Amino acid sequence: MSLLVEVVRSGFVESVHHARMLVVDADGRPIETHGPVDAIASPRSSMKPLQALGMLRSGLQLDGELLALACASHAGEPFHVDGVRKILAGAGLDETALLCPEDYPEDRTVTTKGRVFMNCSGKHSAMLATCVINGWPLESYLEPTHPLQRAIRATVEELTGERVAATGVDGCGAPLFFVSMVGVTRAFRAFPLTEEGQGIFQAMTKYPEWTSGTHRPEAKLMRALPGLMLKAGADAFEAFVFSDGRAGTVKIEDGGQRARTPVTVAALRAMGLDAPELDTLAATPLLGGGRPVGEIRVRR
Repeated sequence: MSLLVEVVRSGFVESVHHARMLVVDADGRPIETHGPVDAIASPRSSMKPLQALGMLRSGLQLDGELLALACASHAGEPFHVDGVRKILAGAGLDETALLCPEDYPEDRTVTTKGRVFMNCSGKHSAMLATCVINGWPLESYLEPTHPLQRAIRATVEELTGERVAATGVDGCGAPLFFVSMVGVTRAFRAFPLTEEGQGIFQAMTKYPEWTSGTHRPEAKLMRALPGLMLKAGADAFEAFVFSDGRAGTVKIEDGGQRARTPVTVAALRAMGLDAPELDTLAATPLLGGGRPVGEIRVRR
């Protein structure tokens, strides 16, 4: 049965989101399951750490903040943009090589539009750098048949333990590989528990603002729970792993992002993780006239 997320306004439940959740212990055994977690899902940007590992295997030489940025869905803050440009410059390129769509930074006081501001530009710059290292074509790096994307797909299939069920196109134009939540959870456990995954795990946990944004819930959760690596995806997918191998995934069935963080907090608590800061994220305030009149919360 799916987990239910209530949207409560002035004491009235005005809508409900259905959620899938999978949480496993340090040995990979299920602790809590809701909904068809073995069905094929669309992990969206939660796959970025897997894509980054495929690039590292192909010779990409990034670490620290810039490796975290390669795994990011960033907010377009100045340090994100500077980092993207640094990755490109290291490969002898500039932002004209990016094939992701143009976008504005999350800070809407900035009116400049460009590909470097697009939330996936860190991943795209790392993809281009990987192509330069290998002498692969740059103009076709987003094609599923490109050597880069074939290498990434092989990494996805190895880490998830599944064959890719289908290949789609993500919002940024890169190939999107469809697998199950079980597979994504299995893959995330590889980051703290394997030598080659440690680089990404350390980068993301040390620099959470670089993987999302200074004020994003993902960064707040990772700061509150040292040892937690977490990656959100569009349409309300999220995957996470703790340093000892406890891990999980959540998916809001209707793609409602507002329900994602409360479900993630419930999943983290089911894993045995908690901190005072999670209280403010477990129920998202619902506003009316600019003041709180309700909340978005998991029904228990």
